Amino acid sequence: MSKIVLITGGASGIGAATARLLAGHGHDIAINYRTRERQARSLAEELEERGVRAITVQADVAQPADIERLYREVDERLGAVDAVVNSAGIGAGPTRVDEADAEALERLFRTNVLGVILSSREAVRRMSTARGGKGGVIINISSMAATIGGRPGASFYAASKGAVDAFTVGLAKEVAREGIRAVSVRPGFTLTEMTTTYATDPKLLEYIASTIPMGRPGLVEEVARPIVWLLSDEASFITGSLFDVSGGGFRLG
Repeated sequence: MSKIVLITGGASGIGAATARLLAGHGHDIAINYRTRERQARSLAEELEERGVRAITVQADVAQPADIERLYREVDERLGAVDAVVNSAGIGAGPTRVDEADAEALERLFRTNVLGVILSSREAVRRMSTARGGKGGVIINISSMAATIGGRPGASFYAASKGAVDAFTVGLAKEVAREGIRAVSVRPGFTLTEMTTTYATDPKLLEYIASTIPMGRPGLVEEVARPIVWLLSDEASFITGSLFDVSGGGFRLG
C-alpha cells in the first residue's frame, strides 16, 4: 500500500537516497530542504518520473514555526503523513570544549535535537490512533558518534545525537499503543555532503577507514536500505530500537 512519507533534509545525502528507494516501492514523498532548492526540485522531478507524487517544501527545522508550516503544507498537498524520516541535521567542525561558541552550539542543538523533537510532535499529532490517526512510523537519524562521544573535537555533535537516541526510546514507549513505531538509525562514517571535508583528504579518509572494522566508509544507499525496511510492515514489531548501520562500529586503528 502506498504511503505518504516526509523526509526532512531530503534533498541530499541519506535523505535523498531514502527518497529514491521509497519511490521505487510506490510511496509518495515530501522532500524538505532548507537551502538546497535546486537539488530538491530535481529530485522531486526524478521521483515523479517514476510514477509517484513528490513535492518539495522549504523549511528550517531549527525554527518551530517552520516545522508547523512544513506539516501543514504536506497535509494540504499530499495528505497526512504515514511515515517520517527525520534526516535533517548539521555537523560542527572539530572544536574542543574550551573553544565552544554558544551561538554555534545553539544552532547545532536547535537543528539536531529540537528539530527532531518538534517534527516528531507534529507527526504524532497526525498519526496517533488516540487522535483519530491511522498509526505510522518515525525514523530519527542519529549517529554512531553517540556511542563513543564522537571523534576528537566532535563531542558537541555526539551529544546532540545522544539526545536523539534517548528521545527516540522514550517516544517509542509513549506512543507504542497508539499505532506508532519510532526507531533511531545510527550510521557510522558515511560518504555524504556533510563528510566531504574528510573524504577529500586521502590520509584522513584512510585513517577513518582504519577505525571501521569493515575497513571502509559507508555509502548512503547502505544506510537508506535498512531505513526503507524499518518503514515497512516487515518491521512491524520493531520500535524503541537503536539500529546501527556502521560497518561494525568503531575500533582503534
